Amino acid sequence: MSHPAPAPVDERLPWRRLFVFGLQHVLVMAASPIASVFLMSKALNFPPALAVQLLSATFVICGLGTLLQSLGKRGIGARLPFVMLPGGAPIVLFILIAQQTDVQTAAGAVILTGVFYFCVLPVFRRCLRYFPPVVVGTMLLLVAINLAQVSGKLVAGHPAAGSTVDPLNLLLAFATIACTVAASRLLSGMLAQLAILLGLLGGALVAGLAGAFQPGHVSMSPVFALPTPFPFGWPHFDVVAAIPLMVFAVISMVEATGQTLAISDAVGRPVDQQRDVPRTIRADALTSLLGGMFGTSLIITSGENIGIVRATGVRSRFVTAMSGAILVVFGLLVPVSSLISAIPEAVVGGTGLVVFCIVGTMGIDMLRKVDLRDHANMYVVAVALAVGLLPILVPGIYGGLPANVRILVGNGVAMGAITAALLNFLFFHTGLRAAAAGAVARDDAAATH
Repeated sequence: MSHPAPAPVDERLPWRRLFVFGLQHVLVMAASPIASVFLMSKALNFPPALAVQLLSATFVICGLGTLLQSLGKRGIGARLPFVMLPGGAPIVLFILIAQQTDVQTAAGAVILTGVFYFCVLPVFRRCLRYFPPVVVGTMLLLVAINLAQVSGKLVAGHPAAGSTVDPLNLLLAFATIACTVAASRLLSGMLAQLAILLGLLGGALVAGLAGAFQPGHVSMSPVFALPTPFPFGWPHFDVVAAIPLMVFAVISMVEATGQTLAISDAVGRPVDQQRDVPRTIRADALTSLLGGMFGTSLIITSGENIGIVRATGVRSRFVTAMSGAILVVFGLLVPVSSLISAIPEAVVGGTGLVVFCIVGTMGIDMLRKVDLRDHANMYVVAVALAVGLLPILVPGIYGGLPANVRILVGNGVAMGAITAALLNFLFFHTGLRAAAAGAVARDDAAATH
């Protein structure tokens, strides 16, 4: 008796393919944990030894969270091909809390926020019906634009005001993109599915030939680094200080909703919002709670790898589970993480531009299925894009507002998603439309009896 073939998301690939596909995810997104630790260490004046320890912890916690999301146990983890990374906004909030109080209070705020996730989830779960495709598609489009801007800054090399971008950076970025396109167009089978990784390696090779990638600077000592719990000492728990991170936690729940729906669509698995979204959020909560104990800020589900899944067509969650295992190993082996950090930012930025814009095409595809000739849907998308794009296209526009408010309204993805959800509620869940929808639902129910 033959057994039915597993769904693509549950397919167990051969070990060799699992490793190279998993490595592809890791190399594309390794810049995020490295940048987060670099930013935190510079802003808070951590000694080099502590910075190495935090980088090790960040890689390990991201790996464990990725394993949890990919494999899923006891209702925690979506069992979808997710990778978990430090969020940019949580890092900024961690630094602000540490500067306003102390680093022990910032670590305690992360732990409190991890608990807060679990407490508020039952309430948030009841609001999931207010996130239809028109909301999620708009959010994905904003995510792509925001991440493309981040990648563009990597390509630019963060030039000083009034200075020009180094032409070498542009060469490396466009060479990386060209290698990615060439691999996708000229290769077939497994090699074509590795186009993102091959493009990244091609860009690194060009960087090496141009003298911009110098692996000789990689540190070989220490070889191993084990994460240490409570590296700043015993945390201080201040609920008031933790409020900014708790506010972000609600925003991240909105983002996790969109990411869960998007990745489910990418892998072709029907999504059950009431089941799958809470699983994603619980894994975010548990991983962030663990991260707070080891000195990191919130570790949350990443939307970046959705573009990789769509680009490669590799939909198995066991690939990202392998990515999680690789991240753990990278966290323990200092020379490996040091080697990855030596890849020029322009190469990583070129890869990111391709991957993140693919996320945007997914948002466009989702919006394509929405009737935008309906004025209500048109206004939901238009106003949400207006609100979300403003802080992305005009950085610093909210600079005159208080710091905590600025962190919220300056997050274009969050503001766009919240605006879309509120307008969707206003247009479709209040007034005559809501009454008409309720009548149709009652007629349908009567017809089935």
